Amino acid sequence: MQNFLNVSEVDYLGGLDVHQQAGRIIIYTGNGKGKTTAALGEGLRFWGEGKKVLILQFIKGVKVYGEFIAAGKMGADFTIKQMGLGFVRFATKDTIEQHRAAACQALQKAKEHMISGNYDLIILDEILYSIKFGLIDKLEVIELIKIKPEKLEIVLTGRDAPEELTNMADIAIEVREVKHHLRQGILAQKGIEF
Repeated sequence: MQNFLNVSEVDYLGGLDVHQQAGRIIIYTGNGKGKTTAALGEGLRFWGEGKKVLILQFIKGVKVYGEFIAAGKMGADFTIKQMGLGFVRFATKDTIEQHRAAACQALQKAKEHMISGNYDLIILDEILYSIKFGLIDKLEVIELIKIKPEKLEIVLTGRDAPEELTNMADIAIEVREVKHHLRQGILAQKGIEF
């Protein structure tokens, strides 16, 4: 019979306890699948340690995704707020301004939540797409990061992270596509892509 260790009795990583650590800036970028999923994994770990997690989704907002349903079952300490209007690449000249207004509102909410002290981890999901599509300016995001409280962890996701942001990050991960079923004509699957 295998003996299992009580995790609370073992410092299995030799690192700081989640209650002692200084806040980091983490970026998940690149053309591969899994940036939001990785950020959600960070959030799940934090939540599991009794910490409060907020995810602000800068693009998602029209459909209900699997992570949104799961968060509803996890309680108030794991919150997802959909702030966007959906895929920007389908925006028309008439609707792009609505997308910009939504992204600006999401950025303002991010600032408010960051300085509120109510959360231990804030994930700014798809904020890098918002920069890429011209919905917000990278300088606004740089200023947002500069006001981050010392112990607050923040995660930014999306393609094409500007070099200025990756230079500010403590961790920057590039997710690279090697192979994807979409290239074989298989449509996005519930529970995998959304």
